Amino acid sequence: MTKPDANTKPAITQAMIDAYDEYTHLTLDRRRFMEQLSRLAGSGAAAAAIAPLLAANSAQAAIVAENDPRVKGEDISYPGSGGEMKGYLVKPADQTGKLGTVIVVHENRGLNPHIRDVARRVALEGFVVLAPDFLSPLGGTPDDEDKARDMFAKLDSTQTAADAVATVAFLKSNKDGNGKVGAVGFCWGGGTVNTLAVDAPDLSAAVAYYGMQPKAADVSKIKAALLLHYGGLDERINAGIDAFKKELDAAHVEYTVYVYEGANHAFNNDTSAARYDKKAADLAWGRTIAFFKEKLK
Repeated sequence: MTKPDANTKPAITQAMIDAYDEYTHLTLDRRRFMEQLSRLAGSGAAAAAIAPLLAANSAQAAIVAENDPRVKGEDISYPGSGGEMKGYLVKPADQTGKLGTVIVVHENRGLNPHIRDVARRVALEGFVVLAPDFLSPLGGTPDDEDKARDMFAKLDSTQTAADAVATVAFLKSNKDGNGKVGAVGFCWGGGTVNTLAVDAPDLSAAVAYYGMQPKAADVSKIKAALLLHYGGLDERINAGIDAFKKELDAAHVEYTVYVYEGANHAFNNDTSAARYDKKAADLAWGRTIAFFKEKLK
């Protein structure tokens, strides 16, 4: 029998990706996830090799480096709904005139290096960008992403929604902004952006990547134009698309839906080797930036 090459990259199946998705969304704890992954991989050793490929790698090089001279970024504090919010504010270094403003909402790992990178990418396209840390009420995003994941279960959803609305108000009055505010969010952040569209009538544009849909009864409150990106393999989130579209149509909300066939939940996250889909991510990103340039000019 031929021994497997130790250097061969482990095979990752859709069932493994689905198990990781269940784990990241708080329905599996770490022990049960590893047990399930071990069964799927055939052994604990194989599971240990595969788990880092499913997870995000914070050491992955940024597309726009923190010290990139084309942008100016800083950590700030600003008024939330009932206390201080922390965030990362970034804008083009060569800014002339007032620009549209964009909120970038993180996944359920908090304001980590990847989301800071995404904020810089948006800023390079000609926007003032704020990436809030929605874990601020609990002390802010920790370095350990598993600890960050657990903290999301302790957030008060009402306070989170109010903090998001406060973020719109803060950017609306930003001295470098033109008064128009958009928002883009990923995973947990996608759901948060959908909720923000319900709660903030002065939000101009909202982009939700694979985000949980708002309650049907609330959809009629949406005034912002929506751009909705979904991964074709993301059955959990996609189950709500048709009902969401029905309510949007009934409320005459401006929206566009794209489903990227063959792409998984979190397909935009280039720090996750197993789930990142460059083709889908690039296409969705181009559509997102064009949308913001149209709605926030």
